[in-house]
Amino acid sequence: MDRSDTRQVSAHRVIAASVIAGALAVTTAACGSSASSSPPAAAASPSHHAMASHHAMAQAAVFGSDCGMVPTTGMGSFHTMSMDPVATAAAHNPLLTTLAKDIKATGLTADLNSMHAVTIFAPANDAFAKLPVAAMTMMHSRAELTKILRYHVVNGTVTTAQLATGKPLTTLEGSTIKPSKMGAVYEVNNAAIICGNIHTANATVYIINKVLTPMH
Repeated sequence: MDRSDTRQVSAHRVIAASVIAGALAVTTAACGSSASSSPPAAAASPSHHAMASHHAMAQAAVFGSDCGMVPTTGMGSFHTMSMDPVATAAAHNPLLTTLAKDIKATGLTADLNSMHAVTIFAPANDAFAKLPVAAMTMMHSRAELTKILRYHVVNGTVTTAQLATGKPLTTLEGSTIKPSKMGAVYEVNNAAIICGNIHTANATVYIINKVLTPMH
């Protein structure tokens, strides 16, 4: 092979090497572009949060033997109650009209509606009807009625888990009430919760089947 042939072969090898190098560069760039366009691992987090929120909502479901007596839609329904402050919400619930009337009579409506994150153990209408004559007479006094109503209110959100511990809860009246769990039934001072974990705009409500009276 003469010198001219040798130079031609060398030139061909240089061209071929350049072509291969260019192809590798294009391939590398394409791989980098593909990697950068892939969604980051964090993109899966919204789905995780959505599942967590759904689980929390499931845990917060209302419970109790008399929840079926609450309207499913419209005024007094759980959905409507969730948008109103507690005294207003109680006035629209068919199980709590007597309580709402007593709250209004004592002038506690504005106080309860303006509180934040409170828990109310709300006696149902039937609970007032079952009171003995002596208790009914005592409740004709505005001061006594106010004291009794405040005995049903606890600062903070009380969960079912806290009720099950049996740890006494301090009320706005100043005395304590004692929650408990007997089988599947939650109680407070031996009053059964007949519909619980109802949420209003500023409170958690547990409807009970007895009126609680503080010790004198």
